[in-house]
Amino acid sequence: MGARQEAQEWAEIVGRYGERHQLKYEPVGGINPVDAPVALCVGGSNRLTGQLSEGFWGSCCDADEREAGGLFAKAVLPAALLAKAHMPDLAKVVPAFNVESIEGHEAVTQRFARKVEFESIDFNKRFLATVPSEYDPVALRELFSPGFLEWTTTMTGEIDFGVNDRQLWFLWRLHERSETELKAALKNAGQLFRRLQGEMDESGIHTYPPGPWHAGLEPFPVS
Repeated sequence: MGARQEAQEWAEIVGRYGERHQLKYEPVGGINPVDAPVALCVGGSNRLTGQLSEGFWGSCCDADEREAGGLFAKAVLPAALLAKAHMPDLAKVVPAFNVESIEGHEAVTQRFARKVEFESIDFNKRFLATVPSEYDPVALRELFSPGFLEWTTTMTGEIDFGVNDRQLWFLWRLHERSETELKAALKNAGQLFRRLQGEMDESGIHTYPPGPWHAGLEPFPVS
């Protein structure tokens, strides 16, 4: 199968999934009107927006795209999926952090970032967690309970996640471009979203109920 055909088939898979699950599908994600909430995954190919899995509202799109194919049949194909959700409540606790899977490859600590280690040996073996140098890592250690750390190590697949620009992001590396992989990525992203909300609830931190505001479809409710 040629690269162009692969790209077309993947776009059809994502589009059909969106249609069946009442999600907004766009070949390339654009920005929202000036008077609307900020859009997610702007510029991302094959963007889906809405309730991506039960209780998880956000957007997802292709990621880690690479050019493939011959001279006259080139196409850009994704090696991963990126899901995002607006989470200003989480960003108030930890403005920015990055958790990177180190399974199967050497993770590189970003310049000007501070490594965060946890009491869970299994978590530290699987992930490299960092916060920007200007942030105190204690807030992240306090947010991640032992139960959350243990659960995270049971997640299947090679994943990265974090918070940036008041948005939770989740990266799932594809083993194949199929509906099964798409569903697995969105299911795991939703589980992470709900787990983090649970961590905040247990800590007595205000959280917004899951809804279209997490996907940039409506303004957040007035608290």
